Amino acid sequence: MVKRIISCAVTGGAPVTGRNPNVPVTPKEIAASAIEAAKAGAAIVHLHARDPETKAGSMRVDLFEEIVGRIRDDGTDVIINLSTGDGAMFSPSKDDPSKAGPGSNMRTAKERVAHVVALKPEICSLDFNTMWFRTRAFVNSPEIISEMASYIYEAGVTPELEIFDTGDVHLAKHLMSTGAIRTPAFFQIVLGASFGASASAETMLYMRSLLPPGMQWAAFGIGRDEFPMVAQAMILGGHTRVGFEDNLWLSKGELAPSNAALVEKGVRIMHDVGFEPATPAEAREILGLPKKS
Repeated sequence: MVKRIISCAVTGGAPVTGRNPNVPVTPKEIAASAIEAAKAGAAIVHLHARDPETKAGSMRVDLFEEIVGRIRDDGTDVIINLSTGDGAMFSPSKDDPSKAGPGSNMRTAKERVAHVVALKPEICSLDFNTMWFRTRAFVNSPEIISEMASYIYEAGVTPELEIFDTGDVHLAKHLMSTGAIRTPAFFQIVLGASFGASASAETMLYMRSLLPPGMQWAAFGIGRDEFPMVAQAMILGGHTRVGFEDNLWLSKGELAPSNAALVEKGVRIMHDVGFEPATPAEAREILGLPKKS
């Protein structure tokens, strides 16, 4: 059977209070959930860190270090993908929109990739979107993206290009033409985020058509669109992603008990449409990553 990669986005950074008590928060919980997801069929685990006390998303290097260390010490063969999305939120002050208001967390490119440089995962995310997430703007200028990319490549890490709308693809192609982004590249198409590209077959097909030839790509949906987009990505020739960062529900009215349960359902859908989940070793070969020694 044809092999396709399934990633698991283990926790994200959105508020978790009162939504699903099974979302992992502490480094120990996040690492354990990532290991379970890998055993369920995920070849890649996409990781954020959370402050154990506030449960909010965190950029603290020591938290990422503990999460990654626990996964590596366990010996589970899974590709680690660290998020660099934190540090890009801007909320205009009501009194002076030129100044940052509550909820803003803008950071320098160097600060946003400090944990990647320190821990050297195989993959890290690199967001190309500038857009609104409900009441806050998510800002990624071409200059910041290029600088982050330079640190990522210097650390020997492969960036996963996060694409939230069609303009992001055009920006990625522009940065490829300047040499800031190396080719071939791995694109991740995000569908169903608030004020981003909609989660539909038509949108995924169109966004796939914009990608440069010869690129590996994946796509996923947010919330109730998670599993329909798993099937759609398989049919259109891509890879996919599931996990608590994107969706808290296993089915209508049923909260997901774990990331592993979400991965298991994603794998069942893959099987139903005629595909087999790639192992981490197979995923490395597909993405052109160095073989694990």
